[in-house]
Amino acid sequence: MAKLSPLMILPPVIFAGLAVLFYVGMLRENPDELPSALEGKSAPAVQVTQLGDKKLFNDSDLRDGEVKLVNYWASWCAPCRVEHPNLEELAAQGVTIYGVNYKDKPAKALKFLNDLGDPYTAIGADSGGRMALDWGVYGVPETYVIDGKGKIILRFAGPITDRVMQNQILPAIEKAR
Repeated sequence: MAKLSPLMILPPVIFAGLAVLFYVGMLRENPDELPSALEGKSAPAVQVTQLGDKKLFNDSDLRDGEVKLVNYWASWCAPCRVEHPNLEELAAQGVTIYGVNYKDKPAKALKFLNDLGDPYTAIGADSGGRMALDWGVYGVPETYVIDGKGKIILRFAGPITDRVMQNQILPAIEKAR
């Protein structure tokens, strides 16, 4: 009888492993939704630097007893421009929004806000992407709903559209209250 080589067993084992991963991925309620390991946990530390003369926020601002959003954005991000009017609408409704300018040039970020408006209560720059890495950011825009104790209630990856605002962001804000 021929002896089985480990190289002959390896391809079926790899195939079976991949099949299990794909099957588990299909079981998710919304396969387009990116999972977040941080929902329900305390928000990671705030590590931002000053952006122009804009008011800077810090870690204690996330734990001040009030519900707020943390929005990662950049001037070079086309979807960030799409969501911007909805952020302004949320700010006009009294929602506190902290902005994290992600891997951007300060002059371009400030021009973006000057041209489109500034919905942020306070803002900071994450030029190296360190804070974004700690928060599990996949890309911009990305928005987190944070309760008054600093716990992440919702993470939404992608632009906040009218539908997202009505069906996900506003209900998460209510839940956080």
